[in-house]
Amino acid sequence: MGTWRLRGVIFDMDGVLCDSEHLICEAARMMFRTVHGVDVGADEFTPFVGTGEDRYLGGVAERRGVRLDMPADKQRTYAIYLELIKGRLRPLPGVMDFTAACRARGLKLAVGSSADRIKVVGNLAEIGLPTERFDAIATGSDVARKKPFPDLFLRAAELIGVPAADCLVIEDAVSGVRAGKAAGAKVLGLTTSFPADALRAVGADWIAPDLSAVPGDIMASAAAQR
Repeated sequence: MGTWRLRGVIFDMDGVLCDSEHLICEAARMMFRTVHGVDVGADEFTPFVGTGEDRYLGGVAERRGVRLDMPADKQRTYAIYLELIKGRLRPLPGVMDFTAACRARGLKLAVGSSADRIKVVGNLAEIGLPTERFDAIATGSDVARKKPFPDLFLRAAELIGVPAADCLVIEDAVSGVRAGKAAGAKVLGLTTSFPADALRAVGADWIAPDLSAVPGDIMASAAAQR
């Protein structure tokens, strides 16, 4: 990777720090059923994973001809979700050790998630990862354009005071890898949601199954800059 020096790490949340997709899907299905009387299949949400809850709910609603009452329907979904995750959400492998290792090397850390802040904070609390471990949290509420646009990761880099070119973005979704590359960052693609070939095809610099198996040359780039 040449003379690249790692100074900041920006973590997507779902599929990187935890896997809450099945739970937000469950909450969204419950909202559609109880509020709109529509039984939506789990697979109908798949095209909208990683795009933020407005689009996640709105995309399905458009296809089903449902007129959402926003932001009320989103707030209802979150209320259901925050109950559903209790005792059911866990950190993915390597999360605690890798974030601690990054901290020990003096790297700046941020969360960059398309989800709204209420979901990010709820998830971090449930998996036992203190928000204080991160220097900043950038969410879908902070930017007008969601992934695959680079705005979210550029905002996260700005908040931690590190140029995006000196950041590692860790993503599990095709749209997120695109966003990270568009921001000018290096990207580690985790295969928790998409196959390696799909992540490589959109520019992922490294591939790993999860944060317990981060390629060694990434942290070598961090160690070299101290």
